[in-house]
Amino acid sequence: MRLRTVLATLTAGLAAAATLTAAGPAQADARVNNACSPTVSIDRFSDILDKTTYDGTFVGNFSALALDRDGSLAALSDRSALFGLDARTLAPRKAVPLADENGAALDSEGLVIDQDGTRLITSETEPSVRRYSTDGKILDRLPVPASLLVAPAGRATVNQTFEGLTLLPGGRTLLASMEYAIAGDSTGIVRFQTWTRTKGDHFRLAAQYAYRTDTGLGVPEVQALPDGRLLVLERGFTSGVGNTVRLYLADPRHATDTSGVENLTGQDGVRLIKKTLLTDLVTCPSLGATAKQPQPNPLLDNIEGMVVTGYSKGHLKVLLVSDDNQNAAQTTRFYYLRVRV
Repeated sequence: MRLRTVLATLTAGLAAAATLTAAGPAQADARVNNACSPTVSIDRFSDILDKTTYDGTFVGNFSALALDRDGSLAALSDRSALFGLDARTLAPRKAVPLADENGAALDSEGLVIDQDGTRLITSETEPSVRRYSTDGKILDRLPVPASLLVAPAGRATVNQTFEGLTLLPGGRTLLASMEYAIAGDSTGIVRFQTWTRTKGDHFRLAAQYAYRTDTGLGVPEVQALPDGRLLVLERGFTSGVGNTVRLYLADPRHATDTSGVENLTGQDGVRLIKKTLLTDLVTCPSLGATAKQPQPNPLLDNIEGMVVTGYSKGHLKVLLVSDDNQNAAQTTRFYYLRVRV
């Protein structure tokens, strides 16, 4: 796959989103050096939306973020809803319900806002990728390789399928990341599936790549950068200990197309996606954050969504969000990072 060096979908809304600020009592001042690592620092965080409602809908369960064309922030709930948030204050402005072709709720996890404003959204249930209008109507459904379907139709495990979704540079190629390995592949080797845009803004199946996670971690999100590399979140949870969340820079440009490889063992000559650790978020300053359950750093929670909100000469502004699972022991928290790549 040839990756271009212009990320068309990133440019829309960056100017407005570059002024994103936290709001509410759980924000922190970034006037000191809030380094997490030599390449990552955290400006602030915000818990302002934790355990709130909007127009009768619970605000939370966030699994993905995206910039909309008007500069607002789109936040996807895994309970089959898409929220529009004010980019500066995070205040909800709208909530659009989502459903499958039969009206059933989705386990909605990955989000891309396409060049025409339509929404590409994954669901872990089958898994699937569907295109929706701004008011939640289904416009298209993308093909999925049989091996990536949930067993018994395929080799994937329920709730361990398409978590991340991103458009690669130029907007011609869509990439979805599986959260965990499928049956027959070695533990820790997950598949990244791509599609190529065709006439009429449909997508056909294209190359597939393999990525090795750290032990015990899965991939909840990926985001493409203008040079063809990816930001990859890895995440895990240990009861009584808390969350592990790591941010990697990954390069798929020289990886093997694994779409024809039945079993990935790590010993089969396949070139995996190369990755470089940017930071383990446990090393970030806590900024006065509190946790509702044991955490190795009280700043941490179940971080699942990520979007690049600004890019300039290798310096990124990155916004993360945690999925509180509508659980009293977890927090909906936004994290404002600066990343140097």
